[in-house]
Amino acid sequence: MTPYHDNDGICMGLSGGLDSSTMLAYFIKDQFYNPKSIHCLGFRYGSKHNKYENEAAEKIANYYGVDYKLIDLTEAIGKLFKSDLLLTGGDIPEGHYSDESMSRTVVPGRNIIFASILAGYAWSLDCNKIALGVHLGDRAIYEDCRPEFIKSLDTCIYLGTGHRVQVDAPFIEMNKIDICRLGLELEVPFELTRTCYKDQEKACGKCGSCQERIEAFKENHIKDPVEYA
Repeated sequence: MTPYHDNDGICMGLSGGLDSSTMLAYFIKDQFYNPKSIHCLGFRYGSKHNKYENEAAEKIANYYGVDYKLIDLTEAIGKLFKSDLLLTGGDIPEGHYSDESMSRTVVPGRNIIFASILAGYAWSLDCNKIALGVHLGDRAIYEDCRPEFIKSLDTCIYLGTGHRVQVDAPFIEMNKIDICRLGLELEVPFELTRTCYKDQEKACGKCGSCQERIEAFKENHIKDPVEYA
């Protein structure tokens, strides 16, 4: 029997990607959170890959037996914001994740919005923590994935919720290779996950997000279980 600790509940974003899926496994298998105390939110916000990542997130949530709800922000983010990641934007750039062209996939303020919703949800459920899967590889391009932002966000949410909710970003000092390695150790069903940014059934293998994932599995000397176009 798993020796679950008596933890208060946690709310986390679950995109269905490698990072958030590993984070979910981390809280259950490494931090011994009871799956029933974990509440996951997915977001539909008009991105090109939304359909596929939301489907992946639901599969991962079902696999681990955690609560999962999908929040629709399409009318707000999807129609008002400017980004090539959105259906209203241009083509998804190809190349390495660190390439300058990948900055076109930034969705302005996305993590601020997601974190605010998670914080409100956590407060409503009497959970004392929200978790974000941001990591070291995101810093160069995404301003709201940097340590100084997460530190400030933690302070903001802690004060704004009357000292009820704090922010945890357990992978903030890890890169994709590290996270992939941890996920393999935790036996995450990576075949259920979705990383590609493009609007297509099979992952493209060419966008920055795919390239970073492929590199992570290669550096861990194991074949990525996802099939690429």
